[in-house]
Amino acid sequence: MDNRIFLYLATILSGFALIKVPLAGSFLESVSPVTDILGILTILIFSLVLIYKGVKSLFQK
Repeated sequence: MDNRIFLYLATILSGFALIKVPLAGSFLESVSPVTDILGILTILIFSLVLIYKGVKSLFQK
């Protein structure tokens, strides 16, 4: 099994963490929309990579 799959899963979890991080009341409150967009893009991209790897693995043999 490809060990990078666990890295992709960890990256998806970090995307969820970027979305849920509480920035209200801190000096980073102004970058909150950026972290939301970055988290959503991270989740979407690496989810698509996992789907591609899974489909590729199914039809390889």
